[in-house]
Amino acid sequence: MVLSLRMLFSIIFLSMLAVTIRASTMESLFNIPAVVTNDPWFIATLFDAYAGFLTFYAWVFYKTPKIWARIAWLVAILLLGNVAMSFYMLWLLFRLPANASPQEILLRSSKD
Repeated sequence: MVLSLRMLFSIIFLSMLAVTIRASTMESLFNIPAVVTNDPWFIATLFDAYAGFLTFYAWVFYKTPKIWARIAWLVAILLLGNVAMSFYMLWLLFRLPANASPQEILLRSSKD
């Protein structure tokens, strides 16, 4: 399971990084036309994305015992979205053995 998840989150991380780099070299994030930013579906999609980021962060908050790390992950997730989220998962998964159980992935470590 861990190996499959490592592969999945590697693909997500690399894909998001590639798409983000490509987009940023083509156009500045701050040059989005008003016709786009005022579109109701753009706004709904943005709210949906940030609701997902905060939902994922609730689990990160649970998993992370140190306050400074909690703050750092919150900032990273809110600024980088799925790039930070997939990086967090890779960081977590590469700290676990390949035969780790789902409980070890999802639950807090008893050492924390």
